[in-house]
Amino acid sequence: MTTKNSLLTDDDCYLALKAKDARFDGRFFTGVTSTGIYCRPVCSVKTPLRKNCHFFSHAAQAESAGFRPCLRCRPELAPHSVAWSIQDSSFILAHQAARLLDAPDGWTDESPSVEKLAARLGVSSRHVRRIFEAQFGVSPLQYLQTRRLLTAKQLLADTDMPVTQVALASGFASVRRFNAAFVQHYRLNPSQMRRQQARPEHEGITVRLGYRPPYDVASMLKFIETHRINAIEFIATDAHQTSVGRTFSVESGGKTHAGWLLARFDEPRSQLVLQVSESLLGVLPLVIRRVRALFDLDADPAAINSVLQSSFPGGDGLRVPGALDGYELAVRAVLGQQVTVAAARTLAQRLVDRFGEPIETPWPLLTRLFPAPAVLAAASSDALGQLGIVRQRQAAINGIARGVAEKRLQLHGGADVNTTIAQLKALPGIGDWTAQYIAMRALCWPDAFPAGDVALHKMLGVQGLKSPAREAEKASLAWKPWRSYAVIRAWSGLLVAAPAIPASLEIP
Repeated sequence: MTTKNSLLTDDDCYLALKAKDARFDGRFFTGVTSTGIYCRPVCSVKTPLRKNCHFFSHAAQAESAGFRPCLRCRPELAPHSVAWSIQDSSFILAHQAARLLDAPDGWTDESPSVEKLAARLGVSSRHVRRIFEAQFGVSPLQYLQTRRLLTAKQLLADTDMPVTQVALASGFASVRRFNAAFVQHYRLNPSQMRRQQARPEHEGITVRLGYRPPYDVASMLKFIETHRINAIEFIATDAHQTSVGRTFSVESGGKTHAGWLLARFDEPRSQLVLQVSESLLGVLPLVIRRVRALFDLDADPAAINSVLQSSFPGGDGLRVPGALDGYELAVRAVLGQQVTVAAARTLAQRLVDRFGEPIETPWPLLTRLFPAPAVLAAASSDALGQLGIVRQRQAAINGIARGVAEKRLQLHGGADVNTTIAQLKALPGIGDWTAQYIAMRALCWPDAFPAGDVALHKMLGVQGLKSPAREAEKASLAWKPWRSYAVIRAWSGLLVAAPAIPASLEIP
């Protein structure tokens, strides 16, 4: 298999391909020499002969080798491959570089380049190229171009956006460059990818997003329902399915895009079906990325369970609920400090009712947007106090909103985790618990751990010790680098075997 540090052999991949095993979706791609096409493991076509198969850990590697994406299984629908290490520094740096390239939020006002990527990582551009190619087998720009082309392929197949708009939304600087890259890589004109049929305008655009099973859909929907705020989100269940509706607003390129989205799970196909309003077409790749984060669609249950199985048997279907908007999540996390979930929900509801901007949608239950950063940054103490928000939390909310409005504070999956945690803890009223919780859900950080959490102390049996947070931190080291998932499983009451706490280990 063409990858470094892969635990899958070519024979493993071929067995998964023959079984069409969705657990391996996105973990590798198969290039078929007899057709010149590369596919996902779940492709419904007849399994090719073993001698005709070449296996790649990333779509960029397959395209670099001259293979074109399959039009039937559509590699752009596969969940992304997310790998983590806590020991190999080159591995960590290469995957952090890929994480930045995968995050549209991180490049809102500029186009990514190797030089800019290196500057963010604090190393030379030569070093970035070297470790990236050693890890992934392709250059950073080849990786980025594949991501852009697959994004464009999905927009062409699932929307009726003009080709010019598709090119710009996918990150290409011009239509000419887009057309040239598309023909060079796929040997097809962009217009030949069109599949979208006529649809009623109120139904918006529909796209499908893949994930790897198992996925505990019921637990995810229960979490969303428990934390739901009226007017900005709803959950509706009929005889056949449950849908999650949301309003959404995002600033991109100096313009604010606002609209709605509707999501439902298609469990037999291991997909999330997403409908997005026409008003969000210009930022559809960003919306897709945010939705993937919200539902944690890129998690790899096999990798996570290999570390957590002994302590949490049976929890491999649980995901970490993310955030559609990291700023909103941070504000709601502050409102939830030292109160029950119901009390936090009441405070958040009052905040939306008082400061949320009205919006028209086809859905009667979706009538407002979450208050914009500039609005809460300017909210007076009296106005917030009238909602029942105490002064300490008022200061934290003002600080978060001001930092986001002034673009000093980044709360999305492309943000630097350590820097962001430090920025959050420097704000009034935000301690380590809140900062770690925000990192877990808004920054999509798989190794966040709120060591001061009282519920965790009880489950780990350290609540009576002199420094329970310190002891919990020690115990949690056995769960690295998946401590965010351990926390979710522990909160769900699944902990059956707490890790032994090394007596000699010192936590700085």
